Amino acid sequence: MSPTQWDLPPELCCRPMAFVALTGLDMVYNAVHRAIWDAFCANRRADRVPISFKILPGDHEYPKCRTKRTSYEWYIPKGILKTGWMNKHLNLVPALVVVFYELDWDEAQWKEKQSECATKVEIVRTSLQGRNTKVAVVLIQKKTPLPPGEDLIASERAAALCNACDLSGKSLFVLPHTDHLVGYIIRLENAFYEHSQTYYYAEIRRVKSHKEFLNKTTHQLLFVRHQFKIGFFSELKQDTQNALKYYRTAYNLVHELRAHETNMLELKTMAGFISYKICRLCFQHNTPLDAIAQFRKHIDLCKKKIGSAELAFEHAAWMSKQFQSFGDLFDEAIKLGLTAIQTQNPGFYYQQAAYYAQEWKQQANQLCYHDPSINYPSPDPLETSTGSLDFYGQRPWRQGHQSIDPPDPEKEKGGILALQCKERDVLHSELIIALLSNAVAQFKKYKCPRMKSHLMVQMGEEYYHAKDYTKALKLLDYVMCDYRTERWWTLLTSILTTALKCSYLMGQVKDYITYSLELIGRASTLQEDQKSRIEKNFIKVLMNECPEPEPDCDSSAVIAAQNLWADRVSLAGSNDFTIEVQDYVPFVQCKAKFLSPSFHVDIPVQLHVYLKTDCPHPIRFSKLSVSFNNQEYNQYCVVEEPCQSTDILEPSAQGNMCLVPRKTRKYTFKFVARTEDVGKKIEITAVDLMLGSENGRCVLINWRGAGGDAASTQEALQATRSFKRRPRLTENEVDWDTVSVQANTMVISRVPRISVQLHHESPALTNEMYCMVVSIQSQEDTVAKDVKLTAGLKPGQDANLTQTTYVTLNGSEMCDDSHPALLPDISIGELQPGQKVEKSLYIRCETTGTRIFLVHVSYAVETTVEDKEIVCKCHKDETVNIETVVPFDVAVKFVSSKFEHLDRVYVDIPFLLMTDILSASPWPLNLVSSELQLAPSMAAVDQLESQVEQVVLQTGESASECFCLTCPPVASGANGVASGHYVLSWKRKSTRENVPAVSTVITLPHVIVETIPLYVHADLPSFGRVRESLPIKYHIQNRTGLVQDVEMSVEPSDAFMFSGLKQVRLRILPGTKQEMLYNFYPLMAGYQNLPSLTINLLRFPGFTSQLLRRFLPTRIFVKPQGRQVDDASIAAA
Repeated sequence: MSPTQWDLPPELCCRPMAFVALTGLDMVYNAVHRAIWDAFCANRRADRVPISFKILPGDHEYPKCRTKRTSYEWYIPKGILKTGWMNKHLNLVPALVVVFYELDWDEAQWKEKQSECATKVEIVRTSLQGRNTKVAVVLIQKKTPLPPGEDLIASERAAALCNACDLSGKSLFVLPHTDHLVGYIIRLENAFYEHSQTYYYAEIRRVKSHKEFLNKTTHQLLFVRHQFKIGFFSELKQDTQNALKYYRTAYNLVHELRAHETNMLELKTMAGFISYKICRLCFQHNTPLDAIAQFRKHIDLCKKKIGSAELAFEHAAWMSKQFQSFGDLFDEAIKLGLTAIQTQNPGFYYQQAAYYAQEWKQQANQLCYHDPSINYPSPDPLETSTGSLDFYGQRPWRQGHQSIDPPDPEKEKGGILALQCKERDVLHSELIIALLSNAVAQFKKYKCPRMKSHLMVQMGEEYYHAKDYTKALKLLDYVMCDYRTERWWTLLTSILTTALKCSYLMGQVKDYITYSLELIGRASTLQEDQKSRIEKNFIKVLMNECPEPEPDCDSSAVIAAQNLWADRVSLAGSNDFTIEVQDYVPFVQCKAKFLSPSFHVDIPVQLHVYLKTDCPHPIRFSKLSVSFNNQEYNQYCVVEEPCQSTDILEPSAQGNMCLVPRKTRKYTFKFVARTEDVGKKIEITAVDLMLGSENGRCVLINWRGAGGDAASTQEALQATRSFKRRPRLTENEVDWDTVSVQANTMVISRVPRISVQLHHESPALTNEMYCMVVSIQSQEDTVAKDVKLTAGLKPGQDANLTQTTYVTLNGSEMCDDSHPALLPDISIGELQPGQKVEKSLYIRCETTGTRIFLVHVSYAVETTVEDKEIVCKCHKDETVNIETVVPFDVAVKFVSSKFEHLDRVYVDIPFLLMTDILSASPWPLNLVSSELQLAPSMAAVDQLESQVEQVVLQTGESASECFCLTCPPVASGANGVASGHYVLSWKRKSTRENVPAVSTVITLPHVIVETIPLYVHADLPSFGRVRESLPIKYHIQNRTGLVQDVEMSVEPSDAFMFSGLKQVRLRILPGTKQEMLYNFYPLMAGYQNLPSLTINLLRFPGFTSQLLRRFLPTRIFVKPQGRQVDDASIAAA
């Protein structure tokens, strides 16, 4: 039978919708009718009622209704469900027939039109005789009708039309053809839907009414049939919950039927139909777990109902279709919004469908391929009079037969033979591949890579069986990489075996060689005899001979393949093949390593290449070559030994180019690096091993980099983690697992034979000319030529450090911005053996911090390497960290003549400027000189001279200077004035004489300047004596342009008596001063407070004497009264 027999009928798979027939519409000649039809059918949205519309002519012949059965007493059903029943109720028997008729309420010929409409309705009723189909009339009108009750003529004529057509008022509709046509159509649809609901409800009741006439002895099939029909009518009625209930009942009743070989197929077919309906509705109700549970139950109940053993392949085909149908349902539900997971997705059902399809193919091959003398039976037992079956699942040669034994054994045998003969025409592989392809797409979607690869292998094998070797190879090649990566060697061997057969049958020489390389290697799990056979075939290909056929190949395909190989052998060209094996696991392994990560340019570069084979027999190769990133070195790393084609496979292991299985062979190469490559990497880009000869075929096995294939990395990791004891080897043998890959090496300059010493005193001081002496001494045996010195700040540091560092060779001048931070290529000339040269560098750092300084000495020297004269460029680098610190701190303060701190000064009143220099340098500092550069707003009282000239400060010591200054009058409104600069010249004490001193400029702080109306100062001795007169003179000076009235008083003190005016009032002219003389008489010794002088200015009531006391002495030291020393006392002493 054709595979379409197992496809579910389209009427079962579609969504059942109420069938409404429209009559009276002229689609060809009437544009209004066409617009009405388009409004019904075009662009139907999901929110519109589910109705299937069809235009039929008014006199259409509907299926005749059979005579209603009044009794089931002697009735024996011939099957469960007729093949045309679902299609009949979906597309042939309408629930409602709508008659469209153009008639306006104000029609002049109303009577004639009414009669014509009634005639049309009667014709429809006649063709529906015996059916419960509803009939409705739609009047197409040009005008918009008035609201109900306002148009009396319309109401009367509507009633008359209903009487004439024998219609109820609910079955007469008006359709105005206006701008709002779609809106009227939607309202009409809703009314049609209600009528169809009534029809299907009546049909359900009609079917239910049969139940009382049935008995469970002879009418078991009818129980199933009626429940299925009720469920189907419920779906048409869009009552899916009740439909699901009736389908479940029908399903249970199917499995209560007695099953035997003659009805097994019918029971399974109906069970599959009903289960499909149940699963579809469960997905529709968003209960996927119920759908999955139902399907599992269905499979469990049916998987052992095989039926006739001679047609066992039909059961496998049916099972495959069940899984495929459920997978389609699952996938459709996902597209509509259902969420699937990795462990429960449609891919598993497609996979199982493919499994049963493979079983179907296998059983068909066993059961359907008879002796060629057996012909197809005649007459054809599969033909029927109608061209189709009456009931689903029955045999064409015994339709309607329900007994256990077939009616005619001969017909039964002929029918089975016909089915078997038809089965031979089925392309099983195409069906399997389609199912596997669906499964692969699902597993790819849900990120199941291993399942995807597994199924792709099965697809490849199916393509192989279908003799589509190109697609088979494409699929198998795709998955091999995954199996190599994950080290599934058994699976990989099986895939490679199939791929080798494909490549042989296609005559693909390169693919055949590639797969042979792996199948005779360590990744292959084949037996040794099989490996040996493949290796011999491989050698034959290298010798340009035809290989022996692969076992288990189709004989006709082998003959075609032998012809292809004969053509390949006869071709003169295309006999050179390059196989890149980094993605394969070939029978020969390669590791290349440089003996050191770096080589000096005056030492030869040494390289070892290790080869090991895993094939059954020794094999000879003809050439080994190593390629580098610099191709000039390739010529030094070649081993070549041309061999005859007969020598490729030989037992001798004495030759240099012969590899013995499981023995490691080492090849040593050596070459001198070019001086231009100093500082560059030499990298192995490829290792090439050539098999074959010029007379036959040449196969170039290419390893990218320094060797290694798809399994090497994992094997090396396992070897490092292994605790297995290493075997004892002889001196010449090498343990493969201990060999590591070193793919590149660095060519470095020759070891310099010079000494570079740096002499300096760290840390450096800010802005000083820091001296560093570089001593270079040659230790070479020959003359060092072109000696150059590069010195200064090491590149790559902070940009701020670079911008504030200057280097020079001239120490007699101070560095400025024109000097660089690094002096490059200072020529020194030649150095004789043992000669020593010194260079002084002077470094100036403007900011503090740690800096890295570089001294780079380069030179050239001639030497001999491997009897080859080369000029080696050598260099030596020395770096040193130098910290820069602040040499000293300078503190500046303003004090009064009493050395009291001043926060402001007064015009023309002397004050003191004091500078304190604190040494922070770890080295002695020589203060060369100092200079006070006053601003125009300041004036010196005395001559300004340096008080710290040539002073040497040790660490932590300080030096101070004091300057007496006054502040001339300033412009009004200028409170804070600049003081000037303090310039200090200094140098390190240990610095050479010719090195200039560093001038450090300290900006003096601004000071607030105020004017004072009255200035008072006093003249008094430095000390007093008890009971001796102490004269004090007060000078009072008027600093304003006004006459000042001054009240002056002296307050008494316990420590003094005094004579003079205790309280006086004076008048002092502008710019003049008044002197007041007092004689104080001390009464007590020690520091004593002088009598307080109080002054009030009548013109400046806010002026207080407290301000003046800043300029006046407040205490004085009083010595005790001395003894009178007489002559006798002196003599006694």
